[in-house]
Amino acid sequence: MTQNSLADETTTSLHSVSAATIATALYKRGLRNQVIQNVQPLNAQTKNMVGPAFTLRYIPAREDLNPLSVFENPNHPQRAAIEACPRGAVMVVDSRQDPRAASAGSILITRLMVRGGAGIVTDGGFRDSPEIARLDFPAYYQRASAPTNLTLHQAVDVNVPIGCGGAPVWPGDIVVGDGEAVVVIPAILADEIAREAVEMTVFEDFVTEEVHKGRSIIGLYPATDARVLADFAAWRTMNDR
Repeated sequence: MTQNSLADETTTSLHSVSAATIATALYKRGLRNQVIQNVQPLNAQTKNMVGPAFTLRYIPAREDLNPLSVFENPNHPQRAAIEACPRGAVMVVDSRQDPRAASAGSILITRLMVRGGAGIVTDGGFRDSPEIARLDFPAYYQRASAPTNLTLHQAVDVNVPIGCGGAPVWPGDIVVGDGEAVVVIPAILADEIAREAVEMTVFEDFVTEEVHKGRSIIGLYPATDARVLADFAAWRTMNDR
């Protein structure tokens, strides 16, 4: 799967399921490190973030190579990444899980939004977080950070394999964020994970209704009682699911 080849059906499906459900589907395949740890949405009310990963990597700053004047270079990796991120892609930033200095601020993230990006996630911090939170744009971070990235981080690579919050991220992997978490789907698995996650969600909707009615979870979740499967089939028919 190339960076811009995510099928419309897969995109629609991933917008409708939770990061937790996707993580469970990945776990069944032995992939246990795909959730980006210690990040949260600035605005949990925005729609799901879905798109192929476009990456930026920081290393510890070396002061003599990283003065404020580096931003005057039009090819500075941070600026270049914002201008190169494809429409519909999610920018994923490896900030070494260090939020003491900002990976970006509201101006750069607004530019990414205007260019058609699908969202941004860093395992570090953002500055101008109140302004970013007001954007209609999915953004995930560890916490707010006022100092510029120059104090700790030095941008060095664009669109290479990275680690973000302990998760491996290859360019083109599919990144999904919801109101509580961000998960990374290997691109080759995106279509089948999307289909399975939708099916899991349908079943969990049925289970939730049954629990609200007072039904015990024993035999229901997981469905070890054959009657549950029969009831689920009837529920799907009745609800056109």
